[in-house]
Amino acid sequence: MKHLTYFNRFSVIIITGGSSGIGCSIIKAIQTVAPDITLCNLSRSKPDIFLGKNGQHFPVDLCDANQVAHTAAGLLNQIDAAPAGEVLLINNSGFGDYGRMPELDIDKQLSMIDLNVRAVVDLTARLLPPMLERGGVIVNIASTAAFQPTPFLATYGATKAFVRNWSLALNEDLRGTKLRTLTVCPGPTQSNFFKAAGFATPPMKKSGNKGLDMTSEEVAARTLKAIAKGQALVVTGWMNHCITFFGSKMPLVAVTRIGGLILRKMRLEQHRAQ
Repeated sequence: MKHLTYFNRFSVIIITGGSSGIGCSIIKAIQTVAPDITLCNLSRSKPDIFLGKNGQHFPVDLCDANQVAHTAAGLLNQIDAAPAGEVLLINNSGFGDYGRMPELDIDKQLSMIDLNVRAVVDLTARLLPPMLERGGVIVNIASTAAFQPTPFLATYGATKAFVRNWSLALNEDLRGTKLRTLTVCPGPTQSNFFKAAGFATPPMKKSGNKGLDMTSEEVAARTLKAIAKGQALVVTGWMNHCITFFGSKMPLVAVTRIGGLILRKMRLEQHRAQ
């Protein structure tokens, strides 16, 4: 694919949450076109895949602000030592928690905000100086949940709405520089997300709906293509794109109500499966 030659311009690629899911698939996709690049993965567990001869794993709990600051200092050294070239930062780490807000663990909800929101802003801000000098792209993984309130996923949807809006605004703040952002909004993805959110079986798989969910490999391929094309926002999957588009044309209260009915049905199906 011709667009993949675009990635030869990067000398350093930094990704959070590359141990599994979309992040791991992005690493694999990048390695096929830039095997010698300096690739830095930030996550608590080390990926099972080989990060390349210039790859490095940074063990870090991104929910911990002190660990983020310490890791960012190490990344700045990596960037300084790297040959001339742009920097690609992919803020991918995140998780959700499914259920009615009064029934959910508050500590988990706050950790979700720390990871999905604070860590994204913190890490990006700390790496901005060398990225502005070298040029590059900041990719922020949001979600189709970012386009409307999400009952039963209230905090998760709100964090992803923040990521989407913040990322798009940051792109405008960076206009006229050598740095830009891309906001990626996947729909339901075949990964560990649903297990971490409390599902025994991914609801889209259980319902047999193959039109909305995508594999992590498909999302990774679409992300790399969007980076190379210079896009600022991409919703992966044509059905997800249609749903978010038409949902944006409806009254917000009505969209919230409809979303609640759909997610409530998933909740009932989940209880029956357990």
